[in-house]
Amino acid sequence: MAVMPVRPEDPRAPHSRGAKLRPVAGTGDTVVVIEDDQNISDLVALYLRREGFRVLQARDGEQGLGYVERDRPKLVVLDVGLPGELDGFDVCRKLRAAGDVPIVMLTARDDEVDRVVGLEFGADDYVTKPFSPRELVARVRAILRRAGSPTHLEPTVLETGDVVIDTGRREVRQGESVVALTGREFDLLTYLALNTGLALSRRQLLDGVWGEGWYGDERTVDVHVRQLRKKLGDGLPLTTVWGVGYRLG
Repeated sequence: MAVMPVRPEDPRAPHSRGAKLRPVAGTGDTVVVIEDDQNISDLVALYLRREGFRVLQARDGEQGLGYVERDRPKLVVLDVGLPGELDGFDVCRKLRAAGDVPIVMLTARDDEVDRVVGLEFGADDYVTKPFSPRELVARVRAILRRAGSPTHLEPTVLETGDVVIDTGRREVRQGESVVALTGREFDLLTYLALNTGLALSRRQLLDGVWGEGWYGDERTVDVHVRQLRKKLGDGLPLTTVWGVGYRLG
């Protein structure tokens, strides 16, 4: 029997009031797909539902943000080129400001600028169109495995330069100020601090922070390092080891 695509009601859209909702296929973890191309959205949703996910499909940024706020999904699949007032970068920035829900961005072009900007705004991974739905599902599962298996550390305080990392509070301070980091930035900084003095390759950092088996672009490490340097400045003794990776201290 054919599986009909589910288009849940937009909780914020006045024109959808009174519309009848069809049952949502899947009872597992919720994934919100924010994609205006209905064919792509339906295809992604179909493959995710086959893997047991509960999928909510949004056609624009406002609707997608409404679903995220209401349903607290485990992950968001987000198209860069959304119509309306909010494009994918705007939505990514708002999602990251509100929390640490993992984000996989879809981009129509193999454009490094799109990828870097998305990663700087806090995306966890990106997939370039056209893409294999199976590969997208594999990336979603890899991200969720990592998100569901955080590194278990005894609460401790680490100091490097003028930066203080409190792993119990998941808080970073410089002097009297608390520095706001994303969850991934905090994990990367902590991993570097736990290996102070060691030159770590991008692959080692990906395995240690993103999780073994993660196969996204290794340049995501560079983007997150750049963000740490931007937020913590010269007080963070983070050195580039050319031909290898990075060293803290």
